[in-house]
Amino acid sequence: MKATLQNSSRPRLSVWRRAALPLAAVGVLTLSACGSSDPLNGDSSGGGDGTVTVGSADFPESQIIAELYAGVLRDAGIEASTEPGIGAREAYIGAVEDGSIDLVPDYSGNLLLYVDPESDAASGEEILDALPDALPDGLTVLEASEAENKDAMVVTRQTADEYSLTSIADMAEVCDQLVIAGPPEFQERAYGLPGLESKYGCTPQSFEPINDGGGSLTVDALTRGDVDVANIFTTTPAIKQQDLVVLEDPENNFIAQQVLPLAAEDRLPDGAADALNEFSSKLTTRDLIELNQSVSGDGSVNPQQAARDWLEANGYTDA
Repeated sequence: MKATLQNSSRPRLSVWRRAALPLAAVGVLTLSACGSSDPLNGDSSGGGDGTVTVGSADFPESQIIAELYAGVLRDAGIEASTEPGIGAREAYIGAVEDGSIDLVPDYSGNLLLYVDPESDAASGEEILDALPDALPDGLTVLEASEAENKDAMVVTRQTADEYSLTSIADMAEVCDQLVIAGPPEFQERAYGLPGLESKYGCTPQSFEPINDGGGSLTVDALTRGDVDVANIFTTTPAIKQQDLVVLEDPENNFIAQQVLPLAAEDRLPDGAADALNEFSSKLTTRDLIELNQSVSGDGSVNPQQAARDWLEANGYTDA
């Protein structure tokens, strides 16, 4: 059976730095599983007994979202457990296919590029339209959330005010006056300097390579004024903490990366898809920023507690 996209209301949603994982900005956090100790041990029990096993990739944001999915399912009266930290996309997709897990959070653009490397879909609608036919038989995606974690051009509030910047198109008008920072590969990747030049006519005064994947070194260079613009992921907690400005990308230089559930097509119990779709309609990028901060910031908690706090605050009383 060919995969289907269950998305009646599609909210708006690079080739990417890593097709396997979209996050480099948040450090890896080890978490013991709520379910079996090895999600890839070949046990294909999946959700056949009514229990949904939710996996995650091996970085905190994915683990948080997996805990959110599990809590939402429990709130709907569906037994659910988690298997966090499975690894890169090829590992967790394989785990869904072999029945080790039933469900995993993913990112729309990177998922599409993984299953169809030749895809040129860029906008949220284009990506969601393309995914059903691109997915292997037996896999499906549910409705996408507004929340996304994608590359972005980010400036300080002072720089935004000085040059009247709200979008990359605005930035292009003064690009020759600006120093842009990003990982070394940003100089050559299609979504990097070549994309800024071809889609916006933006050639910066200079480029400053910083090899931390848009992490603290990049943020520090931006906030100190050593650079004017930085390539930072949209769910980086520093965006909120430092009152940074994410520039809009009207030409979709950075393809959409909406959070959505990837699932085994025939293994979710009745009511599971509806519960997850309703949750996805609520989750925002700002939620992800705050959840990441709760896990990685001062007084940090583990992904389970961060998810539990969000669910309780949003009316999921039985999660």
